[in-house]
Amino acid sequence: MLLDDEKYMQAALEEARCAFEEGEVPVGCVIVRQGKIIGRGHNRVEQTNDITAHAEIIALKDASRRIGNWRLSDATAYITLEPCPMCAAALIFAEIERIVFGAYNKNFGALQTIWQFQNEPAFKNHPHITGGVMAEESEKFLKIFFEKIRGK
Repeated sequence: MLLDDEKYMQAALEEARCAFEEGEVPVGCVIVRQGKIIGRGHNRVEQTNDITAHAEIIALKDASRRIGNWRLSDATAYITLEPCPMCAAALIFAEIERIVFGAYNKNFGALQTIWQFQNEPAFKNHPHITGGVMAEESEKFLKIFFEKIRGK
C-alpha cells in the first residue's frame, strides 16, 4: 500500500505544482479508484474568485463527472495538505473510502490536527485516514509559496 500511496501522492504533488505555477496556494488532489486516477484538482480560488474552488472539491467534481455518480465509496483521495472542514465534509459526504494526505494542516486540519471529522457519529461514512505521506515534499511547496507572497 505504501508504494501506491507514494505513487498517487506524487500525482497530487504534480497538481500542487500546477497551483503553485498559477499563483494559488499549492495544494493538489487526485481521486483513485481501482488503481486508476479518476479525478484531479488543484486550488483555483484566486483564479475563479470562488472560495469553494479547493483542490479536493475540484477533484471530487471531476471524478463524479467521469464515472457518472457522486458516490465514490470505493475510492481513495490523495491530498497534499490535510483537508479543511469544508473539504473533509465533502470527501465524507462523497463516501470516499480512504483519505491520504501529506502535510498536516496546523490551522484548519479537519481529520487529525484540530478536528477528526471521520469520527463524527452524525456522518454515515467514516473513511480510513492516513496522514503524513510525503509530508516534506508537500510542506516544501507551501513554505516556498508563503515565503514568496510575504516577500522573504
